[in-house]
Amino acid sequence: RELREAERVARVSGDVASRQRYAELLARQGRHGEAVEVYRSLLTGLYEADPGLMLGLAQAQFEAGDAAAARATLEALIAAHPQFNSVEGHLLYARAVEASGDAAKALEEFRVLAGYYPGGEAVVRYARLLRQQGQPDEARRVLRELLERMSLAPPHVRKAQQEWLAEAQRG
Repeated sequence: RELREAERVARVSGDVASRQRYAELLARQGRHGEAVEVYRSLLTGLYEADPGLMLGLAQAQFEAGDAAAARATLEALIAAHPQFNSVEGHLLYARAVEASGDAAKALEEFRVLAGYYPGGEAVVRYARLLRQQGQPDEARRVLRELLERMSLAPPHVRKAQQEWLAEAQRG
């Protein structure tokens, strides 16, 4: 129902905010291909290089299974807005780089992310890639550091990171 209402508002008003909301809801509903099309239609004129819209497009592209397009969109975002910072955008970029087959670049991106990403996901993904690239000792080291750091975190943080911590413990 929320999606239908957002579609109606986007169609009637036609403004960027309502159309962006519609694209976000499409993506949340798993309709990533449709979200890609809405985002693309928004990236024109004054909004041609809007960082929020570009990030939304890249996320939808990645979730639609087009890692190469997501990487290209994120690289265009970086070129257009070198000062733009987004932790989630950086994680998406590292994942897109990895999925597009550039393991060396992905290792570097995950290494940087592991140093500042607030949760366990970046470290666990980094460790997975390290193992795949024949570096099991380094993978164990980064997972051990994550577990030590998270042992000091408040209980609500550990609970929120439960999935990633469980994998780190198995790692």
